[in-house]
Amino acid sequence: MESQDLKKAGLKVTLPRMKILELLENSDDRHLSAETIYRQLLEGGEEIGLATVYRVLTQFEQAGLVNRHHFEGNQAVFELERGRHHDHIICVNCGRVDEFMDSVIEERQKAIAEKFGYTIKDHALTLYGECNKPDCPNREKA
Repeated sequence: MESQDLKKAGLKVTLPRMKILELLENSDDRHLSAETIYRQLLEGGEEIGLATVYRVLTQFEQAGLVNRHHFEGNQAVFELERGRHHDHIICVNCGRVDEFMDSVIEERQKAIAEKFGYTIKDHALTLYGECNKPDCPNREKA
């Protein structure tokens, strides 16, 4: 995303908006909290306040540039809107979030909706489990 994306979304190009957009785009973690973005900005020498980060993220959400997720038990996280549907699986121990898309699940959801007389307009599927990372904190040791 670039400054023209901000303009297309009806937002003025400002330094805080560009820095936050840059962070969201270049982060290895695709799901960032406002606090994480704020911390990364501070570490990078940017003087952008936490309130500004929240305000910009809300503006981005309203403009359709980011999606806000409230995964159970965690704070809100934001991800860039990339125009393709995907679902999430989250580790209940460390909070790791992975994305997936499964055509069988998508077809099954359509069939269920049809069976009950619905047309799906939108949906979100979030699975919760325990990841198998050896360094996953808070996991019970065997």
